[in-house]
Amino acid sequence: MTAATAPIDERKFHRWLARTLPSGATGRLPLGDDAASVDLPRGTVPVVSTDALVEGTHFLPGSPPRLVGRAASAVSLSDVAAKGAAPLAVFLAVLVPPGSPSGWPRAVSLGAEAEAAEFGAHLLGGDTKPAPVRSVVSTVVGAARPSVLVRRSGARPGDAVVTTGVVGRGGVAAEQLRRRGPEDPRAAAGIVRIQPRVKEGLALARFAGAMLDTSDGLAESARLMAAASRVHLVIDESALPYAPGIARLPPASRRAQAFYGGDYELLAAVPMRSLEPATRAVLRSGGRLSRIGSVRRGWGASLSTGAGTLEMPPGGWQPFRRVPP
Repeated sequence: MTAATAPIDERKFHRWLARTLPSGATGRLPLGDDAASVDLPRGTVPVVSTDALVEGTHFLPGSPPRLVGRAASAVSLSDVAAKGAAPLAVFLAVLVPPGSPSGWPRAVSLGAEAEAAEFGAHLLGGDTKPAPVRSVVSTVVGAARPSVLVRRSGARPGDAVVTTGVVGRGGVAAEQLRRRGPEDPRAAAGIVRIQPRVKEGLALARFAGAMLDTSDGLAESARLMAAASRVHLVIDESALPYAPGIARLPPASRRAQAFYGGDYELLAAVPMRSLEPATRAVLRSGGRLSRIGSVRRGWGASLSTGAGTLEMPPGGWQPFRRVPP
């Protein structure tokens, strides 16, 4: 029996973490202590986000554990990015059934650390507990200057609505899972491949009046921004930068995939005078920014199509539903 196949032992797991992760040697408090300490850059405030990934809802038994760990960091990094904050540290709680092989939480931890390290942060602590089903709870601590913290509620009539990246990545992954089945390794991996737009968020925050990530899909995010800002968001369907394979679908299928959820892009409202410098700033960060609509007076969110303007279609993601859909 190897160390990876042996049943998990909390103390041994903590010792392994302390030997393996960079924070075990470089953290202000040693890894495995009762708490962690994070230095805030001068003139900044902390920005904190917590998310949970649960087997059967957010990932499958066949999802690679290292990718599950990366996704756990990524989902919280995405929320911090939407506020215009730079990540400082990641904390991870790993829950597994008693007697589970230690290889799974080890791989999850390594994945979470690798994702955090891409953006200058490290895994500084967390917890392990027995549970009926495997789950990973991530917390990211970031820092931002109070003057650039971006809320959902700052969209104003006349603003441009913009998004990073592509629309419908999560819907494509969900459709591949539906077609191939949960036993297909590519499909099981696809639903946990997430790319948080941390650099883009830092670049865009200087110009955005409102911003949030599209973890629940573009349609739901547009509704949330409109409600928080008390405005009407109009999304131009012809301007959407679709993920590969979506644009050629019939309208109903195209919208179902495009608005499904799980994109983890950034949706923002930017004053028109700032649209060009915002676009250039995001490009310099290595990202892509597309104007996809406008902010008007009124309430709610709608979709402008070649056949007229429709109420924004509902998103497909339901957090209390198991996968595959």
